[in-house]
Amino acid sequence: MSRSTTTVRLLTLAFVLLLGVLAPTSPAPAATEAATEVAFGPARWETSVFARVPAPGYPAYTFVHRNGRVYAGSYVNPRAQGQRSRVFEWDADGTLLRSWTVPGQVLGQHGVQVANQTRDGRLVLLETSTATVRTLDLRTGAFRTVARFPKGVVPNYATWGPRGWLYVTDYAHGDLWRVPPGRAPRKWFSSRHLQGIKFGTTGIDFRPATREFLITQQTTLGGSTLPTNGALFALPLRPDGRPGTLRTLWRSRPAELPDGFGIGRSGRIYVSLAGPAAQLVELTPQGKEVGRFPKVPLLGDNGSPIPFDTPCSATFLGTTVLVANQSAIAGKAAHQAILAVEVGETGRRPWLPKRARFPR
Repeated sequence: MSRSTTTVRLLTLAFVLLLGVLAPTSPAPAATEAATEVAFGPARWETSVFARVPAPGYPAYTFVHRNGRVYAGSYVNPRAQGQRSRVFEWDADGTLLRSWTVPGQVLGQHGVQVANQTRDGRLVLLETSTATVRTLDLRTGAFRTVARFPKGVVPNYATWGPRGWLYVTDYAHGDLWRVPPGRAPRKWFSSRHLQGIKFGTTGIDFRPATREFLITQQTTLGGSTLPTNGALFALPLRPDGRPGTLRTLWRSRPAELPDGFGIGRSGRIYVSLAGPAAQLVELTPQGKEVGRFPKVPLLGDNGSPIPFDTPCSATFLGTTVLVANQSAIAGKAAHQAILAVEVGETGRRPWLPKRARFPR
């Protein structure tokens, strides 16, 4: 999620709106909000610091590789214009192992997202300044550009679909792109519901059992009572490869900016709210809201040494979700970290079909 002066002004306005609709329903502090115990484990919603993210910071998504290691990139950093982005690798205990500096960036609004992996283990990266899909070979450290989007596209999140095609959200427009192996990206789906006011399309994941994509949108101009409301959508994939009819599973409150999400084995969906509310929302597979953490919004008080500060994603690692804490507006390096939130169930790994690879 890139941020600019215009964005800050929009967030300020959204924050004022938020104050009117997010009054806490209980004065209980967030640290005592969850008391459900996981058998022989930590309390549900217990939060700890998995790892701090070194400079240039600004993590937006945390990816858990099939090799058991955790990866994140430095997304758009308006305060480090001359410092290229890096990709970081941690072990499952949060120990930093390696990092790689991203080559060939146009310094300014540059950033990199570790979005996925290939079947043969390479990381799939989305680079914003060149609007490219790249791979990173973890054995050799070699970067390779495998696809390039048209100018103006801001690739944000990605998921594999059938036939080994990669589907990518565009944060700048109401579009979803499809990247066939070895071929140029193609605009696959557009909708007025994916048009927003500056804040756009974020998380995406494919549910093979129902053959549909789940998509988060931070603000939507189509059918919402307020344009600052975000949403979680479901988009079926038809047998002929074309998109079906987009339907709304859940709408956020104003200015909450739903971002990345993780899906539990139960089918429940955990969505990070990157707006001032600074919460995680728990939804049923059908999109019914059943919980929020912390219960009191706006403060980010999760009981750990680092509060939620632009929490941007929720990626499963065991029975915790890893939340990338971007601190996009405040720019606090001490808050730029990956936080681990216990949710009491294991997650469903992102789908990785056999054909999830790019030609060499």
